[in-house]
Amino acid sequence: MASASLDKAFAPPTGAALFDCVSARGSAAHPYGRSLALLGTSQSNRSLADAVHFLCTVHGRRPGVVDHAADRSTQPEARAWLAAALEGFSAERSFLARLAVEAGPVPSTPGAAGAEAALVSQRHALQMLAMSERSGCAIGAAMALVLDWATIRPVLDAAAGRFGVPVPGCRLGDEDAIRGLADALGAEPLVGRAILFGAEQVMLQHRGLWDILEARQLAREAR
Repeated sequence: MASASLDKAFAPPTGAALFDCVSARGSAAHPYGRSLALLGTSQSNRSLADAVHFLCTVHGRRPGVVDHAADRSTQPEARAWLAAALEGFSAERSFLARLAVEAGPVPSTPGAAGAEAALVSQRHALQMLAMSERSGCAIGAAMALVLDWATIRPVLDAAAGRFGVPVPGCRLGDEDAIRGLADALGAEPLVGRAILFGAEQVMLQHRGLWDILEARQLAREAR
């Protein structure tokens, strides 16, 4: 008991741990999302189109991570944030869908079947995570997705510039609200650990997605 109390006393607040997880393990930690190959050359249109289509496959369909989390949330503190996140992510889905149309077909790439199978696996893993009955896991996944979207959105904005799509404002809410919610829910240690588990798993899937996109870009260059 004493050891557990000490662990809790010296552990960072859940909000800080959540932000650290997203920063260190999410899209911001993968170099491809801000690389010249994706954003900075006249040849990167295909790579941007690839990113749009793959993100649309993983996060552009309803129900998604935030929808499932909202359906399963039992914490009163989470309801207002989830309602706002649902509205904001619905707008992001519409943006993704418009981008996918204007980007044209998925770029032809060697190994396409394997990439498509990996995408299906990623979407399934995210759905299972967001449908978890473990208290805190689904909301942790949703909060991590929203936080990581701040890194993903500039890629979509760059694609919008290339494909002539107006860039809407992002209405996913402010970081202070997420930090406060994570701290409030994480006051219960089991819930706090579940929040971080959900976040870590979403970041794992996002890093895997950038790995796939980078590998596809390299495969097209090698042809």
